[in-house]
Parts: sequence; C-alpha cells; structure tokens
Amino acid sequence: MNYIDIITCQPELLDSPLNNSILKIAQDKKLVNIKIHNLRDFSDNKHKKVDDYAFGGGGGMVLKIEPIFNCIESIKKEKKVDEIIYMSPDGEKLSQKTSNSLSLKKNIIILCGHYKGVDERVREHLITKEISIGDYVLTGGELPAVILIDSIIRLIPGVVSNEPAALSDSFQDSLLGYPNYTRPSEFNKWKVPKILLSGHQKEIEEWRLKKSYQKTKQKRPDLLN
Repeated sequence: MNYIDIITCQPELLDSPLNNSILKIAQDKKLVNIKIHNLRDFSDNKHKKVDDYAFGGGGGMVLKIEPIFNCIESIKKEKKVDEIIYMSPDGEKLSQKTSNSLSLKKNIIILCGHYKGVDERVREHLITKEISIGDYVLTGGELPAVILIDSIIRLIPGVVSNEPAALSDSFQDSLLGYPNYTRPSEFNKWKVPKILLSGHQKEIEEWRLKKSYQKTKQKRPDLLN
C-alpha cells in the first residue's frame, strides 16, 4: 500500500476531491492510504495560530516552522518517509516523468503552503522536493496537491482498471495522446477514420503513433526536443 500524508491549514478544501472518482476507488481498494493532517493540531499556540508576520516587514503572513516541524516529526514516528514535497510556484514543474517516479514511492508527505508561503527554514532543512503545477500563484497549495496526488495514484497498479490505457496517456512517451472516437461511426455526416474500423491492430497502432507525432509537432513542438 502507498501512503500519502498531506499537511494543510485548510483541510476542508481537500475533502471532496480526495473522496470521489479514481481517488476514492484507490482508497476503497486499499491500494493507497491518504491522511490529512490539520496543521493547527500541531501548533503550540493556545489559539492554534500557525502563521505570523515576516521578519523585515512587508505584507502577508508566513506559515511558522514549529507546527510544520512537529507534524512532520509525528508522521516520521509512524513510518519511514521517502519524500517530503512542498507545493510551490517556484518548484520543479510537474511532469509525467515526475509523477511516474513518485508513484513508485511508498511514503510521501505533501506540504501545502498558504498566505506568503512557509518559513524558509522549512525549505532549507525539511523539504526534499518542491513541485509547481504552473507559472502562476494560487491562494494555497491544496489544489496543486490534489492534482499531484491524482497524477500519482492513477499510475499505481490496480487503481485504473485498464492499465494499458494509462500507459498510453499523453506525455508518457513525450508525445501528446492520439485522437479517440466512439459510437456511432457516423454522426452529422462526420465519420470515424476507416482505419479504426478495419480491425487491423498493427496498422491502427501505426496510425495512432503517426497522429500522436503530428499532434505534438503542431501543439507542443517543445516536447519533441
């Protein structure tokens, strides 16, 4: 079983996405265990405060190091942790290669930032990897964490019923996915390509590869490099 521990000060943001669709199925099958840790539960402050003003002035609040440290240490007492990931806009850009690699890890901690981020000492001494989902800023790291988790869990054997389908997704081989069609074979005089109705699997695979290459060259030529 894979274990994913999420550290957040906004746990309610994670309830719905983590308990629906593929993510719920994976947990029901006991292929993955996802646990949400409310950062406020690890605060030494009597008001359960987890943020403070930044030294040197400036706007915005910063998540304090103490509750984050306390939470991580609590998790480490229960299991050996393979990776401690901080969701950050200036981290490594999330890619299929990264998701493939993380799907092989058994115990992952994901820290969700908030406000102006976290005390820099967290990043210097506690975090092993920083990941970004794009060149933009969100209110917190909860939604990026869900995206990362979804991209990881669907690769765990047994989660997706049709595993070969997951292996043919976009970016798995640095190409965008080929076009797909379903019934009816003709609608509004728009027809499905004849090759897909031929039953010749080798020719179909060659056609799909060709279409993937053409699509990638047109939309994402950078991937071909």
